[in-house]
Amino acid sequence: MTIKAIALNCTLKPEGESSTDVMIGVLTDAFNKANVEVTETIRVAAHDVKPGVTSDEGDGDAWPAIREKILAHDILILGGPIWMGQLGSVAKRVLERMDAFLSETDDAGRMPSYGKVAVMAIVGNEDGAHFSSAQAFQSLNDTGWTIPPVAACYWVGEAMGSTDFKDLKETPKKVLETAGMVATNAAHLAKLLKDNPIPGAA
Repeated sequence: MTIKAIALNCTLKPEGESSTDVMIGVLTDAFNKANVEVTETIRVAAHDVKPGVTSDEGDGDAWPAIREKILAHDILILGGPIWMGQLGSVAKRVLERMDAFLSETDDAGRMPSYGKVAVMAIVGNEDGAHFSSAQAFQSLNDTGWTIPPVAACYWVGEAMGSTDFKDLKETPKKVLETAGMVATNAAHLAKLLKDNPIPGAA
């Protein structure tokens, strides 16, 4: 059974080096070991994803094409930075756009995201990883995604420090161990859901 994953890098930067990319890379390596192909990483800030809560906000909106790619995969890696102690605004916009899933159900009440798994990659040089993942996982659950146990891989630096994840000389052992658990659990759950789809309402 082929399981595919896609990553959304929700850094605030439209281009250039990103700690979120580095963390997504750590997870990509772990997913590869779990026989899951991460086909691509989309840097959301490089696209004109318009504000709103529908699947298409009109002329020039980049979300419909991104949405199509996301739903063609079994696993979503939502990556983003902690900003001012909470999940960054680009990731929040992605979650807001997924709100449209609530009204896009099939005859059994299943949203387009049903049967698909979501995990997170979070970085920051301040506190807020648990708060950020709590925010995101509630939103992802509301919009139909399935969340495995140990679904977030994160790194936070010293409070009020200046070191970023991308500046580390090596990835901490605990981050690597957590990435392995995230990938293994997500891959296992995605396979189960692909083989036994969520039935929805009778």
